[in-house]
Amino acid sequence: MTGLPLYDRDGAKNRVPASNMKLLTAVAALRAIGPETRFDTRVLTGPSPSTIILSAGGDVLLGDGPSQPSEVLGHAGLETLAADAAKALQDRGVKGPVTVQLDDGLFTGPALNPAWSLDDVAAGETAPIFPLALNSARTSPGATTGPRPQDAALTAAQAFAGKLQAAGAAAGFTVVPGVERAAAPAGKQDVLASVASATVREQVDLMLETSDNYLAEVFGRMAALSAGKPGSNDGATAAVSAQVGELGIATDSMHLADVSGLALGNQVSARQFADVVRAITSGPDTRLRAALAGFPVAGLTGTLGDRYADATTSQGAGLVRAKTGTLNSVIALSGYVVDANGRLLVFSFIGNGLTPGAAGNKVALDRSATALASCGCRAG
Repeated sequence: MTGLPLYDRDGAKNRVPASNMKLLTAVAALRAIGPETRFDTRVLTGPSPSTIILSAGGDVLLGDGPSQPSEVLGHAGLETLAADAAKALQDRGVKGPVTVQLDDGLFTGPALNPAWSLDDVAAGETAPIFPLALNSARTSPGATTGPRPQDAALTAAQAFAGKLQAAGAAAGFTVVPGVERAAAPAGKQDVLASVASATVREQVDLMLETSDNYLAEVFGRMAALSAGKPGSNDGATAAVSAQVGELGIATDSMHLADVSGLALGNQVSARQFADVVRAITSGPDTRLRAALAGFPVAGLTGTLGDRYADATTSQGAGLVRAKTGTLNSVIALSGYVVDANGRLLVFSFIGNGLTPGAAGNKVALDRSATALASCGCRAG
């Protein structure tokens, strides 16, 4: 890749990018947190022998059942965590009743971004952001639409308490109904049990492939914390912008209202997205290669799985790899393709002010990407 532009039309003009924002967030997560990092959910000793604290560590892909090491969603399971905690309590001679508290103070600031449409929240596009959740704050692993829990951390903690009650019956203790929030006492606490998430690399790929808004927002906050910033929306946007800037990409004109792309206040140019894709595919920071597997493949996977099926785009199927973006009047596609001459091309197409739901919106972008796949492109 030479880095020379083959075509540019208003490439430096700011646009609302929709979910293409997640490309910036992926870069920030891989750089600030690290591809092989895992998030721990721990059970700590509390202020009394019969009080335990469920400590949130940023894993929002917890499963309700046993841990599933081969999965990303559900890699860490509450049933496994509860069983391990019950054994630790039994080994310590705790007879109960055991009180479960929740410490989810890792994130600060408003849990719900005021820049988001309340209609989008009601539709389940996102939810208040917490550092602990089951199924990425969905009601079940297979749910991809519909209302979400509005307090994902407490919902997960209550599910844990239920699992602990079941495990405690065999271990000789009971669990007090209900869960209350409480900060873990200052100083070192004993860890009774712990489960670890899938790696950041694996979670980033899931975020990009499925365009998971909730996971993106959590990544932004975790990246902020890793960079010494507050785990808030403002911390997240600042951290993402800073990480992109450290790649040598100009960010002065960029404005981030969130890090998932739901907010209409986001302003990023197509040129900046193309530069980010180039950094991922062929830049000097090899940590970013971890995001490549997450790009949806035209006609095959993720948010491109049901596209590139007609005669005008089918030649791009299996070749175009790109992150999608869709809002009411916004559509975007940023990614890469190897052309007919074997050259790696990166691209970013962003349309704003479109007729909502118009049938030709997505097809226009898909045809453009397909044209790149079939051309022998040269810089002119």
